[in-house]
Amino acid sequence: MEGGGIIKPDKTEYTECWRTTWETPYIMRLALSAGIGGLLFGYDTGVISGALLYIRDDYKSVDRQTWLQETIVSMAVAGAIMGAAFGGLINDKYGRKKSILLADILFFIGAIVMAAAVAPWMIILGRIFVGLGVGMASMTAPLYISEASPARIRGALVSTNGLLITGGQFLAYLINLAFTKAPGTWRWMLGVAGVPAAVQFVLMLSLPESPRWLYRQDKVKEARAILEKIYPENEVEEEMKALQSSVEAEKADEGSIGKDFFSKLKNIWGNIVVRRGLYAGITVQVAQQFVGINTVMYYSPTIVQLAGFASNKTALALSLITSGLNAVGSVVSMFFVDRYGRRRLMIISMFGIIICLVALSILFFEASDHAPPVSSLESLHFGRNSTCTNFLKASNPSSWNCMTCLKSSSDCAFCSNGDNKHLPGACFAVTDEIKGLCRGEHRTWYTKGCPSKFGFFAVLLLGLYIISYSPGMGTAPWIVNSEIYPLRYRGIGGGIAAVSNWVSNLIVSETFLTLTEAIGSSSTFLLFAGFSTIGLVAIYMLVPETKGLQLEEVEKMLEKGFRPRLFCKKKSIDTK
Repeated sequence: MEGGGIIKPDKTEYTECWRTTWETPYIMRLALSAGIGGLLFGYDTGVISGALLYIRDDYKSVDRQTWLQETIVSMAVAGAIMGAAFGGLINDKYGRKKSILLADILFFIGAIVMAAAVAPWMIILGRIFVGLGVGMASMTAPLYISEASPARIRGALVSTNGLLITGGQFLAYLINLAFTKAPGTWRWMLGVAGVPAAVQFVLMLSLPESPRWLYRQDKVKEARAILEKIYPENEVEEEMKALQSSVEAEKADEGSIGKDFFSKLKNIWGNIVVRRGLYAGITVQVAQQFVGINTVMYYSPTIVQLAGFASNKTALALSLITSGLNAVGSVVSMFFVDRYGRRRLMIISMFGIIICLVALSILFFEASDHAPPVSSLESLHFGRNSTCTNFLKASNPSSWNCMTCLKSSSDCAFCSNGDNKHLPGACFAVTDEIKGLCRGEHRTWYTKGCPSKFGFFAVLLLGLYIISYSPGMGTAPWIVNSEIYPLRYRGIGGGIAAVSNWVSNLIVSETFLTLTEAIGSSSTFLLFAGFSTIGLVAIYMLVPETKGLQLEEVEKMLEKGFRPRLFCKKKSIDTK
């Protein structure tokens, strides 16, 4: 999903990785200790989906105000944008290790503030702290692993960070499910993130700084001492020479394009190769978000409730499917992205996404159209004062169904028929007392979605959506951005594309619930299908295939201009 760029390993790296780390466990210790940042990143972006269900129960203001729910979810994304922006500066000035330690402190503070929250504003404040940590971890963890790993297994080790991100999201759903019966529910869900942050902080204290950063700070002896722990004795001198050559080339590039951001930006926009690379890089990053993936990852239990599963616990359990499939998909992509290519996988992925979104739109429309009717007799079951005011004032109450009741006001809820959920039910006023009376008669209380015969199929389509998304649009955009820019512009080019990803993420996550209320679930998924279609066309027109191409070949291709073809069959082009 989100995060820093991915270095893609080839097949031989995995075998070599196991052999090397078995012989030198210190390397795996470095990678896994830094990789906890990826786990925290995944956990803190995934945990809110379940915690939000119980925050709504505890704070009626959150339950009744959609914008407040969206703000609680999206403030972590807003914080991540700031964290990624400032993280680059902190990385360069103070080093990778200190950046990871600072991210852990932010994670820990955020977790404590959220767990101890006495009002929604404290949860939002905690989410901002967590977001700052996410933004820093998303770029620092893979960078540290990359610079502290042997070159021959670097891609395999960095890819573990991506696995830990999706693994962290899956863990978040498991933790959410585990604490559904615990006193405090959401406080435990959000607060437990402080534990791995504290563990990583302690582990990182005993680990060294990145040898590359040390060499750039003219701490050559310290850099050599670390390399001696990572490489066999006969390879250390060769790696020192390679490090020297790389750092000198990097400093020379800085001299040619400028050190400050605005001079770099001016240079890249005047360079046709980089500009075309940015067209491709930004296109895939924006498309990745506007297919609606984070509406599923952040609001999955809510979507399941919209499909007709009212129980928080049931919604969380079913949401495990989407999170688990996302983790599996990231593994699958490792085996196919180098075989079939980035462009091909993204195009196939987009077709699957569009089909699933259109199918979800049709399904939610049918569920709404076949919602159980509201019975006047049932609605007066607990007396006139318990009935929803809007229903009592309606000019034609006999035409009302469950969805009409829920959409009429946030103060109205549907109480199903005791014998059969699909028979006519009641439209009640939303109070804890009436909710208790409804459940006391073994009825089901609905505030988000209605009883539906299509609920299971909605969960199935969500699973198919994730299967379509994860191996293609889930990972390929980051790989494209690691390959599409000339070497000297890769940092700033990838950074601009990453910010476009986070900003798109913020827009989507901040508007999803508002859209479902304003135009309905069916129209919202259809809207995302429309965005996905635009994204598919943009990818087809602007994004070349980079599989198997050297950096010089990519640069030459962009210089000549990319002509779209559905599948790129040529593995390389003539650069002479």
